[in-house]
Amino acid sequence: MSVPSIHTPARTLALAGAALLVTVLATGCSAIDGGRGTAAEAAGQTAPSGSAAGDSSPFWVDPASAAAGQADQWEKQGRSSDAAAIRRIARRPQAMWVPGDYPRPAIAQAGAQAEKAGKTLVLVAYNIPHRDCGQHSAGGAHDADFYYQWVDAFATGIGDTKAMVVLEPDALGHVVDGCTPAEYQEERYQLISAAIDRLKKQPHTKVYVDAGNPDWIPDAGKLVEPLRRAGIGRADGFSLNVSNFQTDRASTEYGRRLSRLLGGAHFVVDTSRNGVGPYQDDPADAWCNPPGRALGSAPTTDTGDALVDAYLWVKRPGESDGTCRGGPAAGTWWAEYALGLARNATA
Repeated sequence: MSVPSIHTPARTLALAGAALLVTVLATGCSAIDGGRGTAAEAAGQTAPSGSAAGDSSPFWVDPASAAAGQADQWEKQGRSSDAAAIRRIARRPQAMWVPGDYPRPAIAQAGAQAEKAGKTLVLVAYNIPHRDCGQHSAGGAHDADFYYQWVDAFATGIGDTKAMVVLEPDALGHVVDGCTPAEYQEERYQLISAAIDRLKKQPHTKVYVDAGNPDWIPDAGKLVEPLRRAGIGRADGFSLNVSNFQTDRASTEYGRRLSRLLGGAHFVVDTSRNGVGPYQDDPADAWCNPPGRALGSAPTTDTGDALVDAYLWVKRPGESDGTCRGGPAAGTWWAEYALGLARNATA
């Protein structure tokens, strides 16, 4: 996944929070098939105040994102064509992956800007213990007690802001595929369930529990019991294709199957990098910085499907999947990869 974790004992939460807020303010909180809103919709220029010109989506645009900073830098260097391409990313709303052990200040800062712009904040809660099975984004909270504190701070940061939260990408998929050891699985269900309950105490927050993608767990039925044990019935639905490249059509068809098995649950789809679908030349490692990919459908709630609550850019286009194919560490901005995504988006 996208954001390396930062581990700090609970007694140093306040110091970590202060440091994180400084970082967030400096960096802007940096983690064509198939459907409506083609990659062509990603073209355009930036606009101030957290709202992109021509962007009719209800979601907040971070005006200080890495993509926005890159576009400004290239413009000053005379790389006008490249700057215009990167603005295809900068002008679209993207989820905020909240790093560190004290998420409240960063979320509150972004939430205040979202409220001022009259937009909804999209957030990713990604700090489950034993995260990512020791792979590129390994880490997470060091124990269950700390995770409860972290989720409480996360929810408190949201406050009354309108927000959508994608909850714990990969966490249940790794239970299903056996990557998460058996001794951690029951705790994982309990932690996700508790996170749903805490987040839903916020009056304008919707929560979507991550359910992987159709290429990873082809049999949607295998996710039903894990999602139920994790409390999906008290959430607003589930999320699909986070940080992956499956087409809108494939994700939506899979989502409908899973929805039927869950009694009509709604879902959201990450369309950030799926404009030309998944990488076929190396299926075993197709998820990690694959070449030749493109921006996908623009974020929107106007999906044309009653079960699909939104298309979202959950993965922030241009942030590395990890140190594969020459990429930097997971979650690190990679300008040239971002440029490829933007240029490959057909206008």
